[in-house]
Amino acid sequence: MLAYVFPGQGSQVVGMGKDLFDEFKEYVDAADEILGYSIKELCLEDPNGVLGLTQYTQPALYVVNALTYLKEVKTTGVKPDFVAGHSLGEYDALFAAGVFDFATGLKLVQKRGELMSQAKGGGMAAVLGLKEEEIRKVLKEKNLSSIDIANLNSPSQTVISGLKEDIEAAQTIFEEAGALRYVVLKVSGAFHSRYMKEAQEKFGEFMNQFEFKKPEITVISNLYARPYKAKNLRETLLGQITSSVRWTETIRYIWGKDENVDIVQIGPGNVLKGLTRGIKRDCQPLIVNDEDDFDDTDDAIEESGVEIEELNSSNSLGSKLFKERYGLNYAYAAGPMYCEISSKEFVETMAKSRMLSFYGTAGVELSKIEEALEYLKKNIGDKASYGANIMPDIMNGEREGKIVDLLLKYDVKTVLASFYINMTPELIRYKVNGLKRDSSGKVVSTNRVIAKLSRPEVLNSFLSPIPSEILSSLLSENKITKEQFDMAQNIPVADDVCVISDSAGNTDMGVAYTMIPTMVNLRNDLVSKHNYSNYVCIGCAGGIGTPDAIVAAVMLGAEFVMTGSINQCTVEAKTSDTVKNMLQEAEIQDTEYIVSGDNFEFGTKSQIFRKGVLFHVRATKLYETYKLYNSIDEIDDYTKKQIEERYFQKSFEQIYDEIKSTCSPIQLERMQSNPKYKMSMIFKWYFDNGTKLALSGNEDRVVDYMINCSSAMGAFNTYVKGTNLENWHNRNADVVGKLLMDQADYLLKRKISALKMN
Repeated sequence: MLAYVFPGQGSQVVGMGKDLFDEFKEYVDAADEILGYSIKELCLEDPNGVLGLTQYTQPALYVVNALTYLKEVKTTGVKPDFVAGHSLGEYDALFAAGVFDFATGLKLVQKRGELMSQAKGGGMAAVLGLKEEEIRKVLKEKNLSSIDIANLNSPSQTVISGLKEDIEAAQTIFEEAGALRYVVLKVSGAFHSRYMKEAQEKFGEFMNQFEFKKPEITVISNLYARPYKAKNLRETLLGQITSSVRWTETIRYIWGKDENVDIVQIGPGNVLKGLTRGIKRDCQPLIVNDEDDFDDTDDAIEESGVEIEELNSSNSLGSKLFKERYGLNYAYAAGPMYCEISSKEFVETMAKSRMLSFYGTAGVELSKIEEALEYLKKNIGDKASYGANIMPDIMNGEREGKIVDLLLKYDVKTVLASFYINMTPELIRYKVNGLKRDSSGKVVSTNRVIAKLSRPEVLNSFLSPIPSEILSSLLSENKITKEQFDMAQNIPVADDVCVISDSAGNTDMGVAYTMIPTMVNLRNDLVSKHNYSNYVCIGCAGGIGTPDAIVAAVMLGAEFVMTGSINQCTVEAKTSDTVKNMLQEAEIQDTEYIVSGDNFEFGTKSQIFRKGVLFHVRATKLYETYKLYNSIDEIDDYTKKQIEERYFQKSFEQIYDEIKSTCSPIQLERMQSNPKYKMSMIFKWYFDNGTKLALSGNEDRVVDYMINCSSAMGAFNTYVKGTNLENWHNRNADVVGKLLMDQADYLLKRKISALKMN
């Protein structure tokens, strides 16, 4: 077995390719025309001293690597079984595999070098003598959170990447940790790190003009250290820019296919030859089951007899209708998170990747909501789909209406309606104000409502025709027109429905295995009963943190999925770095069920994060105290002192004064007339304060953090362990969504093929 590996930046040297340029004149002429300068002169003479500059280095190495490969094949008449390239060299590997022609590869590399050269203020360093796990330990324990691992070159050689000053400052730390050498590299940018995100986005736009072919030779990717898949080729190549080069694992993977494999460096220098020698000395071959290398083919799917829409495309999971309805690449949504954790930046990032998400309005002042919606309209507008959430507010009835006013003012076309039991006039006002007739006279809804629910009776409310008494009331109050009133006859409030099983925050602790099929059948009955012309998609939320969970949801009948907990540990989430650092370490057992702060008096459940905090213990104590006593005055002195001094760090009187200044008139009147309700409001202050402490990152009060979280967080952490996404600084919201959906798509097809073969 034969494998060719191509070197990357750092292997350039004046004089490289001297025996190749005249032999492959056709390719050299094409390169000169594309680049606008003589590639031969640059490589052999470098008269202007620019060969070491990224924008020149990358095209030069690509050309010399490619010509060396052509010479090798011409001389031997043999093509390799595997190809791989280190960083820039991966483009030569893809050229060798026939994914694109020489000219296309050079255009891509030229643009890549140009964009990467524009990255300033970054630095890189080679750490020698420490293993990967030792380096990760140093980064974590010394709080070097601004530094990423760029290249895993060999067991004893790792390159780190980050801001220049941070890279330089880390030298003493790594040397004290046992590094044999710490070499700061002469580079202008923090390559293969989060700091290349802007270059990655621009390169992605540039890539869209090119078509790629399925590899004719197995290409091992830097991103996954596994073979390229035709369906994910573009995303895999793009991901390389901000992710680690997993070179050690790449060589171990190839070696694992045949212990006698001949791994040959194609291109200038001997860097990869030396790394291969070191990897074989210090490691074992990586043995991977053939199933893990399953190549997605049309035949395997067709022969399976399973009908899955567009199964051969990279965004095939879920309902095509759902994607078209909201203008999406994936049947995927990121749910809203309270107190703007799903921030305007979070929503913007998702929308620009054509992925649906919702700005979280819960617990946010109306002025801030307006500021966010104005920002989103300005920066996204009609270019992509996005939404905001809306909830009923019994104690402050005006709030729901004011939020609807803002949604209509800023033309927000999609809302996620949560915690509704009955339909409210304001929710219906939002829906009806978006009704119009198309050219054929059919009523269509431009204001779409996705209902998030967990109970059949609520699904029935959302998918029954809008109550006539509410429509009549809205018409009489001039909140809708007569035409809108007429169009609203016999249409449901919800366009689509997301069924939420056991989840973070308030939860009915439902089981997806029973809920999804039941809701799908009920949806079918209601649509048939009322003869609706528009199809209603059913989604699944709660516990979605891995590709396996998405596959399970789809097989149960879900036509889209919605994530929650995992999104608060992303770059764009508006919570504190302290919380993100904590959640990054979560395991599936690190959550707890407690009484819900929103429905404290009723004892409903909420799921929160418990590792390293005492909130769950203290919240439970408060609820037990509430059940035991009828007023604050009845609480025994010991318990009162414990709560005031340890939990609240304020007196009951101080908290009551705070509450009076912020609560609604209805709540104030009720507190004054009902001592037990007053006690519940004082105790619920602790829940609100726990949220504020977590959002602010107050490190003196970590034990009192309240962080809504489900076990999906721990599941995701386990899934990405050992990859660049292990560090939350690399978890951009859209990257997380794409990873889950692409891998779920691949996993489902692999399982279908395996079932067929069995």
